[in-house]
Amino acid sequence: MDDIVKQAMAKWPNVPHCYGWLALDARGGWRMRDEAAQHAHAPGDRLTNPALVGFINRNYLRDERGNWYFQNGPQRVYINLEATPFIARTDPQQGLMLQTGQALATVDKVFLLDSGALVFQGGEVVAQLDDRDVAQVLALLELDGKPASDEAVMAWLEHGAGELVLPWNGRRVVIERLGAEEAPQRFAYNKTPIA
Repeated sequence: MDDIVKQAMAKWPNVPHCYGWLALDARGGWRMRDEAAQHAHAPGDRLTNPALVGFINRNYLRDERGNWYFQNGPQRVYINLEATPFIARTDPQQGLMLQTGQALATVDKVFLLDSGALVFQGGEVVAQLDDRDVAQVLALLELDGKPASDEAVMAWLEHGAGELVLPWNGRRVVIERLGAEEAPQRFAYNKTPIA
């Protein structure tokens, strides 16, 4: 957390929290959701200012109820999540990079959701893979020790027969199936925080 944020919190401790105005989309973009976007259930405008995006990334936190928020000075701005609290992209040097600019150094578990999304878990971090990188990672999968075709992956997702594995950073990570609607409960996060 930035020092300026800590100072503002100490100076103004009772600023009301903000809900619904900021969202994280499934490609790792921060979106400003004004009243019109909120009423229309629209994603909002993508934030592109590097200084603002960097500030949000450095001050992105989780509360004790599983709500993610951006500490904007003395105010908590709670985040609506389209997917998971973090979004990952593949990176040739780091393996996986989060939308915050941090590397996901360790992958403990990988989940294939019934929606076709891939979710990586490393320690406390849960990150859905950006859909633009899914085909690249799916091409690495093995089913019962052999390269898995798209058809084989779809059949595994439907029936769960066999062991689906992702070779990743010198390890073989067994893939687990998970319903998209089960993910928030499984990983203890709220997609739409409320007051």
